Amino acid sequence: MAGKRIGVVLSGCGVYDGSEIHEATLTLYFLDRAKAQIIAMAPNIPQFHVINHLTGEVVGNESRNCLVESARIVRGHIRDIATVKADELDAIILPGGFGAAKNLSTIAFDGADAKIDPDTTRLLLDMYQAKKPIGALCIAPAMLSKVLAGKGVTLTIGDDGGVAGAIQKMGNVHQLSAFDGIVVDAANRIVTTASYMCAASIAEVGPGIEKLVDHLLKMA
Repeated sequence: MAGKRIGVVLSGCGVYDGSEIHEATLTLYFLDRAKAQIIAMAPNIPQFHVINHLTGEVVGNESRNCLVESARIVRGHIRDIATVKADELDAIILPGGFGAAKNLSTIAFDGADAKIDPDTTRLLLDMYQAKKPIGALCIAPAMLSKVLAGKGVTLTIGDDGGVAGAIQKMGNVHQLSAFDGIVVDAANRIVTTASYMCAASIAEVGPGIEKLVDHLLKMA
């Protein structure tokens, strides 16, 4: 029997300018272990900027594409998010990393006034309206909060007061959590975990992501 079809939204390759690779890879691992069908996707847009991950400095003369960079994480098996429809998926997961806050959205710069990539917005709203489960890790719940502004959804990004305040300004509810926990909004079919918003290592982010994936698959 075919496994459940789970979308994974990526935003580049590398924590400072794209997807957080540990979070993305652990999400993929736990989904594959559960024999889910993974549909990886990313927007076919330029990254906001490129960061040298060795020095932390912006590379001023370089441009990279979110879809092309995200393909590194999934060995090339990826689609442009603009081509993905909600009826192809049973659930969707958003790993974190600054790409979620700089490429998929402007959360990193504009907080509660952020803009969201239109194709990402369209797919997430379609999933929400179809009552299909949505999972989000790390900073990605803040992006999801903007997409679902004013709907009173309950989310977590851990214990960061500034981001929690932005979520509340968006008309949603923030719940404090530790790095290894999950927050489940059963009514809205949303599961979130703080991951590297609180965690300090890949071993610490693992349990929360595993719980999120397991719970999401049960909901799907």
